Amino acid sequence: MKRSSGILLHITSLPGKYGIGTMGQEAFNFVNYLVESGQKLWQILPLGHTGYGDSPYQCYSAFAGNPLLIDLDKLVQEGLLKTNDLPDNIYFDDENVDYGKVHNVKYPLLHKAYENHTKNPNRLRSVKFDNFCHKNHKWLDDYAFFMALKKHFKGVAWTQWENDIKFKKPDSINYYREHLSDDINYYRFVQFLFYKQWLELKAYANLNEIKIIGDIPLFVAFDSSDAWAHPDLFDFDAHLNPINVAGVPPDYFSETGQLWGNPLYNWERLKETGYQWWIDRIEASFTLYDTLRIDHYRGLAAYWAVPFGEETAINGQWIEAPGGEMIQTVLDALGELDIIAEDLGVITPDVVELRERFGFPGMKIIQFAFDSGEENDFMPHTYDKNFVVYTGTHDNDTSLGQYKSSSEKDKKHMSEYFCVDKSDPAWSYVKLAWSTVADVALAPMQDFLRLDTDARMNYPGKASGNWRWRYTKDKLTPELAEELFKITRLYGR
Repeated sequence: MKRSSGILLHITSLPGKYGIGTMGQEAFNFVNYLVESGQKLWQILPLGHTGYGDSPYQCYSAFAGNPLLIDLDKLVQEGLLKTNDLPDNIYFDDENVDYGKVHNVKYPLLHKAYENHTKNPNRLRSVKFDNFCHKNHKWLDDYAFFMALKKHFKGVAWTQWENDIKFKKPDSINYYREHLSDDINYYRFVQFLFYKQWLELKAYANLNEIKIIGDIPLFVAFDSSDAWAHPDLFDFDAHLNPINVAGVPPDYFSETGQLWGNPLYNWERLKETGYQWWIDRIEASFTLYDTLRIDHYRGLAAYWAVPFGEETAINGQWIEAPGGEMIQTVLDALGELDIIAEDLGVITPDVVELRERFGFPGMKIIQFAFDSGEENDFMPHTYDKNFVVYTGTHDNDTSLGQYKSSSEKDKKHMSEYFCVDKSDPAWSYVKLAWSTVADVALAPMQDFLRLDTDARMNYPGKASGNWRWRYTKDKLTPELAEELFKITRLYGR
């Protein structure tokens, strides 16, 4: 990767009138701000259709986009909604996403847009919609059917559906496809709207020499169209219950580990299919992004398997994965790809080898360097070029919050060895990241805005209350753009 820098900011955190950031005008304004401040990269979190807990790392599909990110004003411009359809008497918090309220307001309007499409067909849009459905049928048909069934069964997980449809008996499939045909088409149409708006935004970013770094979770959610449609690809028993589930052992974030609960892959079956599901997934991801960060990359070398039913992740075991063979198969099918390996956590030599074998850049976190008690792999002077350095990620405290919670001994260590300015620690972290030899430097928007812990995006292991932070448009000042532009030029990014 070329020497460059950018900002980590999820779409939900953008300003906007209706309670959540979208792919509308404020997203285009943010691209302009990246250009103004001399940045080349915009990293986002997974764009998937979020389920319980609103986590972008637990989605109903590994392919589908989040309908909540669709911009309503654009639907008015396209004639799918009228101005008086939009909410004008509902209070939305400008600094936090209230997902329940956003759900209640937005989904009825998306359905109204679909009804207007069907009642007043526009030939050009109809042809484009048909083309989209044909191009994406491999995942779109399963996803739309799954979501229609989920609505029919009042939102419960697919394992609680009637057995005939849970096990996809042909008669049941045919019955529900006919019975739920309108809902199925609605979910297809919403994905058409999502992809249209996202690809327009991505094209604008690319036109302005901004690359999009996307993010995919290694594992899929248990309650997902992927697990229901392709149970043979996962570690399930004859009753379609997981045998083991994903997590990580006790670590920096949690004394009991993190029990994610995602189904694990049936790697033998994936190998028999020539890893086609992975090829399709990676190919679809590069439709959405220019560069792809694979979250929990270490799980492609070996993954922590926890017996289904355990209450914590303590009683798991490491199981070797054929990630190298899978990646090589994907590269043989798709060609050279820009991939970042998220190699944080318990990193063993096999993980390092798997990353270096393909030349993928790994990750370094500035916040992890500031432990005065021990040497570690995150000391800035130990980096080499083929890394992406972050001040912190979506899983960390903000840099200001991390500094303020540090011991006096560690603060002294930061000051003496890393020149951290106690009057402006967040900006010191940014400058330190930008000054390293690592090819790419990134920081969350919260660190550029010098925000405290209350702006944190996620607490790993905490089931609710995450992914809520937003900034208000007045925060992106010309002064901040100039400040960022200067250090970016100073450090040759």
